[in-house]
Amino acid sequence: MAGRWYEDWKVGDRITHEIRRTVTETDNLLFSTMTYNAQPMHIDVEAARASEFGQILVNGTFTFALMVGLSVQETTLGTLVANLGYDKLVMPKPVFIGDTMRAETEVADLKDSRSRPDAGIVTFRHELWNQRDEVVCRCLRMALIRRRPDS
Repeated sequence: MAGRWYEDWKVGDRITHEIRRTVTETDNLLFSTMTYNAQPMHIDVEAARASEFGQILVNGTFTFALMVGLSVQETTLGTLVANLGYDKLVMPKPVFIGDTMRAETEVADLKDSRSRPDAGIVTFRHELWNQRDEVVCRCLRMALIRRRPDS
C-alpha cells in the first residue's frame, strides 16, 4: 500500500509526484467521446485551428482527472474511504496535445470525522504543471482517509 493513513499526514506536507504524463491525441479524443463532450475545440482540428488557441485544446475534465490520478499512488492508494468533494477548481492555462504534466500536492487541512471514528478528512491542494513550469490546473480535494488499524 502506497497511500498514507490519516494520522501520518500533517498540514503543510508536500509531495512532488514522480510520475509524469505526456498528453496524447488519443487521450483527448477518447476522453471527449467517452464523456459525450462534442466541443469542436477538443475534437475538430479545423475548428481548433480557427480558435484563439490555433490547435486542439485538451478537454479540461481530462486535465482535472489526470491531476488527481497522478497524485493517488502517493496520497490515497489503499487508504481512501471516499472522495468527499472538490473545491476551487481552476484552470489558469490551457493544455495542448504533447504537453507533459507533473503534479504536486500539499496538505491544506486535517479534520477528524464526526461520523466515522475510524477515519479523518484530509484536504489536499493539488496542482498540475506543464513542461513550461506553468500551473494548468489546481483544486482542493477533500478525502475521507482510514486511520491506521489497531495492531
